[in-house]
Amino acid sequence: MADELEFSVNKLILGDNLEILKTFANETVDLIYLDPPFFSNRNYEIIWGDSGEIRSFQDRWAGGISHYIEWLKERVEQMHRVLKSTGSIFLHCDWHADAYIRVYILDKIFGEDRFQNALIWCYRQGGRSNNNFGQKHDTIFWYSKTKKKWTFNADPVRVPYEGSGGYQTSGKGVTIKGKIYKPNELGKIPEDWWDIPAIPPMSKERIGYPTQKPESLMERIIKCASNEGDIILDPFMGGGTTIAVADKLNRRWIGIDQSPMAVKVTEFRINKYQTGGEGQANLDSDADEKIFYAPFVVRLQKYDYDTLRNKEAFDFESWIVQQFGGTGNLKQRGDFGLDGKTANGIPIQVKRSDNIGRNVIDNFKSAVERYDKNLYAKSMKAKKPVGYIIAFSFGKGAVEEVSRLNTEDNIIIKLVKVEDIVPLAVKPAIGVHITELSRDEKGIRQIEFTAKGDSPAGIEFYSWDFNYRPDKKKFNAGIIMDKEGKQIVSLKPGTYHIAVKVVDNDGLENMETVKLTVNGKVKRG
Repeated sequence: MADELEFSVNKLILGDNLEILKTFANETVDLIYLDPPFFSNRNYEIIWGDSGEIRSFQDRWAGGISHYIEWLKERVEQMHRVLKSTGSIFLHCDWHADAYIRVYILDKIFGEDRFQNALIWCYRQGGRSNNNFGQKHDTIFWYSKTKKKWTFNADPVRVPYEGSGGYQTSGKGVTIKGKIYKPNELGKIPEDWWDIPAIPPMSKERIGYPTQKPESLMERIIKCASNEGDIILDPFMGGGTTIAVADKLNRRWIGIDQSPMAVKVTEFRINKYQTGGEGQANLDSDADEKIFYAPFVVRLQKYDYDTLRNKEAFDFESWIVQQFGGTGNLKQRGDFGLDGKTANGIPIQVKRSDNIGRNVIDNFKSAVERYDKNLYAKSMKAKKPVGYIIAFSFGKGAVEEVSRLNTEDNIIIKLVKVEDIVPLAVKPAIGVHITELSRDEKGIRQIEFTAKGDSPAGIEFYSWDFNYRPDKKKFNAGIIMDKEGKQIVSLKPGTYHIAVKVVDNDGLENMETVKLTVNGKVKRG
């Protein structure tokens, strides 16, 4: 994708991070955090369950630890290349492979002298053993790109002095080896062990992703190792915690994952933050929207026909030209009706419609000849295309005229269908069924909402917005990931607008809205 070298817009990208990272220019990222699948998870790491994740799973565990290290190493090599000279990488792992990762990956790629810390994240959740000491920590290796200069902001991550490893404190300062140091009013720089609780099962922060990391952990990493406006990269995005925190801290960001579900869950999570929504469905609130937030784009591997056909014309023209490998026309005037050009300067015209007729061919031939007569003559002489027309489909008249021009006049015009540039698919269908389960004397009703989606690719999950605002047409998921498509809520008397989205295995979505009026108190007979 040609525009992957531009980092002015935040991006969620579906695909293999190795291939995507290869498209990035050198030294373009300020901070990388990666939480790759642990080697210990080789027997149960299928989390989302979609085809992209399963393929990656099969590739990763085809061999033992050596194969795992080889798989991870070639990805970290690309991360080292795209990291800026002042940047850092934080690699999250557990005891099963941490020694291998440090010696065979990080020391070899970054160098032993770039090692900054082996940060120990301590937590208490999880099972315990009667045969040895409970293993309640992960390791996060921090390496800088260079050994002379890297970003480190101490003040934003300082913590209180109390309980600081047995050091004595007084009004005068901190006593260390007989010397008194005046404490910083903001607190001390944390040690290399971080006692940050994992996310409790019923926390509003939890989205249903089994290995979800707490936002407070990511806040400390992002605050200390980057500045506002820096670019944060998470190449194993998972549940999107890194991206969500980076967005809240006014950093630019890029998230990559091979799972369509991971991409869509993160998309809904960011939308939720950017519109001020928090927690589960809050049926009594109408939260104010944030006025300013950073835009972002989602890159999938398949695209919905209806969405593209109804996209704003200029946006579609620029986007499809870039997908074709060309450059869009930014002037929109004096361009002879052309919408872009290839890397070799050959004109491109885009028609956001079907069954293009012969008249388009006639007008295009005239336009490309007037656009650059020398280039036109050069292409004719070399028997190469004088131009390209991109559309959803072409009528019989257009196809016949292109053939006639080639046969009789040696003029080659190439007709390119959108589906030949980007894979097209049909978005999933969705329906909603409503059942009243009970009501009380105050008129409060317990309602069951059941969503049913259908897609050839298979349905992945549903998301619900019980405070949907049709005037704003912005979906703010109170419940981000619902695998069954069923929710039971209690509704007070009033009128509600409810929206549910269904996401299929290709990452395509569809939405259904329901307007529901709940009557007042129940009258006694």
